[in-house]
Amino acid sequence: MNRRTVLGSALIGAAASAAGAASAKPAAQSAARASGRTGPLNLITDVEGIKVGQAHDAGVRTGVTVILAEKPATAAVDVRGGGPAGRETDVLRPENLVQEVDAIILSGGSVYGLGSADSVAAWMGMRGRGYGMGGAPGVPPSPIIPTACLYDLANGGNKAWEMEPPYRRLSVQALEAAGDRFDLGTAGAGYGAEAGALKGGIGSASAVMEAGWTVGAIVAVNSVGSVVAPGGKTFWAAPYEIGEEFGGLGASGLHASAEDWGLSKFRPQPRENTTIACIATDVALTRVELQRVAIMAQDGMARAIRPAHAPFDGDTLFSLSTGKKVIDNPALRQVVVAQLGNVAADVLARAVARGVYHATNYEGVTGKTWREMA
Repeated sequence: MNRRTVLGSALIGAAASAAGAASAKPAAQSAARASGRTGPLNLITDVEGIKVGQAHDAGVRTGVTVILAEKPATAAVDVRGGGPAGRETDVLRPENLVQEVDAIILSGGSVYGLGSADSVAAWMGMRGRGYGMGGAPGVPPSPIIPTACLYDLANGGNKAWEMEPPYRRLSVQALEAAGDRFDLGTAGAGYGAEAGALKGGIGSASAVMEAGWTVGAIVAVNSVGSVVAPGGKTFWAAPYEIGEEFGGLGASGLHASAEDWGLSKFRPQPRENTTIACIATDVALTRVELQRVAIMAQDGMARAIRPAHAPFDGDTLFSLSTGKKVIDNPALRQVVVAQLGNVAADVLARAVARGVYHATNYEGVTGKTWREMA
């Protein structure tokens, strides 16, 4: 039996099982699909083995978010934007040596924000975390900390830092604050973000699949494109909303025209935007499988932002597997990867909307948030 036959049989079997379950309990299944199921916190930290810490500087109008893997986690990355700012993304290529990371950093500050990983590497290395070739005496390990940054340099904050950008300091503060709970909206890497014409921010969401697997997402929304449909305040992500997690307006207000960008940035400039994100799952996946999940998950940005992946953006998405749950049936691995990728895209779309929904203005500023829209 060849690979195509095995995969086809797996797909047919999965479809038949789903059809049988639907015919047995049509009302219950319909309700489950309509409402979905989040984790206890509806945050990426619902994925076992993931913690998040954040810090910001209100005077500079910038911040840092650290996604901490309690143990080294398998990782991959997908970069779609035309102007990315990243660090250690090439190390995640499938053909390269290192398979796991210690943390992921999302930061403001554009190229300056890339320095946020320096102090996190030092902090972790001092505590013995990181990749090592034998652990020779006196040789510190090398923590693997891929990083992506967004542009928030022109948001009115005080950027006269000369030789001391705040990102090394903020990243350590974020790391030391890491836990299960964290703020959404104007916080962390999303503190200085703008989502089209609205205030952007940090968003997060999670979903628990019928098999018991958990998928979570965290995103700093700083896009050229708009997160709401033209002529109102309905989020593009409305069809994926669970409960009233970002206002509960429903999807009836959605309408699209290819050339109507709605509340996007009026005059976008290259490298002045970027939505950066990380998705995580507790399912044990290889790095190649995680790469496919990351590719599929990027569609969540396109579901929630119009336009996405533009030349003006540096859209970057990391994916993590904490490996807590093993796929028991090898014949179903690629089916599971497809399921995880699709769920991850939905979760990311929800996280984008939640980041803007919870965003608040800077002190003394009015009129920029979703909540202030008529």
